[in-house]
Amino acid sequence: MNDAFTKEMKERLEADQARLQKDLGGFASVDEQSKQANYTTNYQDFGDGEDENANEVAAYSNNLPLENELEKELRDINNALKRIEDKTYGTCKYCKVEVHENRLRARPTAGSCVACKKTLTQEV
Repeated sequence: MNDAFTKEMKERLEADQARLQKDLGGFASVDEQSKQANYTTNYQDFGDGEDENANEVAAYSNNLPLENELEKELRDINNALKRIEDKTYGTCKYCKVEVHENRLRARPTAGSCVACKKTLTQEV
């Protein structure tokens, strides 16, 4: 893996990381008790009226799956950045073959080559 490409991917991953943290910060807070960057969806207070209470529940219900999805993306990015630090970025974690640059450009968090990913998901 060439250094210029790795640097490009690191910058892209860090930009995505900052965006996700900002997005999550808009409706969730970091769980300080967790050792990882886990977030907890905030329950917004729109008021005491019945319709406002219904809106609070609806907003909370909508934000829970969004939080889970954004947290998963953030975890994948953090893992990819750790692989860059460890000098294992771009190497398939299963067969140890170099992952093609086109795959990493399409999915910078990829930890496996296309062949291993297909095998894992049983796509033939």
